[in-house]
Amino acid sequence: MEAVLAGFALGLSLILAIGAQNAFVLRQGLRRVHVLPVVLVCAVSDAVLIAGGVAGFGALVEAVPGLEWGMRIFGAAFLIWYGAKTLYAAWKGGAVLAAGEGAQSLRAAVLTCLALTWLNPHVYLDTVVLLGAVSAQYDDRLGFALGAMTASFVFFFSLGFGARALAPLFARPSAWRVLDLVIGLTMWAIAAKLIAM
Repeated sequence: MEAVLAGFALGLSLILAIGAQNAFVLRQGLRRVHVLPVVLVCAVSDAVLIAGGVAGFGALVEAVPGLEWGMRIFGAAFLIWYGAKTLYAAWKGGAVLAAGEGAQSLRAAVLTCLALTWLNPHVYLDTVVLLGAVSAQYDDRLGFALGAMTASFVFFFSLGFGARALAPLFARPSAWRVLDLVIGLTMWAIAAKLIAM
């Protein structure tokens, strides 16, 4: 049980930071569009990455020097593009604000979510390398992994479906513009950080 709780605590602390993926899940939750598929993609992706880290996949990332660099460049390019798209939406304003309206297709939402997850090098550093390394300290590595995976599911489902509580605030166009501005700037800041590494 100690390993499970440690995995849960570390997994939750790593995922709480606002990032492009979390911002996207929040936005989908506020719009109430494709929330279940989006949170499932995030949580299942995290579970796969955590399992890989605990099983030793972190060694592969460290063994192939160009792999980390390539992931950073592709991730930064995607975040620059998606950030620009979001900043344009903030500048344009007048977005459709009602739940479910003006939504992208399920396919587009899932592909965006997959890109925000799998093209983000920080995801690999956090889930694969860091969680993988910390799990080695525990005899019950499986319990540690299950704790971290549970934290991911709890967080994404809470963020995606809990966003509904903020819906009254986002009934105003200005709130959406501010959210889009914050999301776009966050994505650009993460991209700049990735390029500068």
